[in-house]
Amino acid sequence: MISEWPRRVAALTQIRVNDLENPALSRDDDHHLRRVLRARDGEEIVLSDGRGSWRLAGVTSTGLDVLSDVVTDPTPVKTTLYLAPLKGERGEWAVAKATEVGVARIVPLVSQRVAQKFRGEARDKVLSRWRRIADETCAQCRRTYDLLISEPVTPAEVPARVAIADFTGDGDWSGLTAVAVGPEGGWAPGEWDEGRRRVSLGPTVLRGETAGVVAAAILSFTNGSWGFSLDGRENE
Repeated sequence: MISEWPRRVAALTQIRVNDLENPALSRDDDHHLRRVLRARDGEEIVLSDGRGSWRLAGVTSTGLDVLSDVVTDPTPVKTTLYLAPLKGERGEWAVAKATEVGVARIVPLVSQRVAQKFRGEARDKVLSRWRRIADETCAQCRRTYDLLISEPVTPAEVPARVAIADFTGDGDWSGLTAVAVGPEGGWAPGEWDEGRRRVSLGPTVLRGETAGVVAAAILSFTNGSWGFSLDGRENE
């Protein structure tokens, strides 16, 4: 995988397909490739199935030519970010950046102080937008495992193993694969039980979207998704 990485980065784009053995672009993807990106014959693109496998292909006037074997990237740790919806584009920005840094799943967290309207049509619109942004970002950052946007939950529905980001927490993230980040107004009193594990995001007050990205980055780093162990040595 490492030897092919420069080619993957240099490729014109990455497109998701259903079958890597017999890749075919959807009408929308073909239009975007040829009309929007103005792909020329011979330009390389990356094809991915969203389940970790990918291959290189070349653009032709009539379709695609496969240029490499199918390769499967290592399966990442199933890290989860519980993220309270934020106003405006802030939540969308956090979703994009969390996708880039490698978190495996995002769960919208409807806590008491959520300022974003998150019911009915508004809820469906936010979820649809988050999922589209996650898909687009996976292509942009050459990520081959889809990021899953789950259905929303309340704090009462969050599993006990999930820690919460809190000013009273400490810096010990060992063993954690999931963390919850609150809304702009923070957690409401009594929203979480006293026994819930609490972790710190650092010594400064972070905006909601920044907190989400910092939490996602720490999860990805401490679980080895960046290819480095905590002692600074590159993972083999």
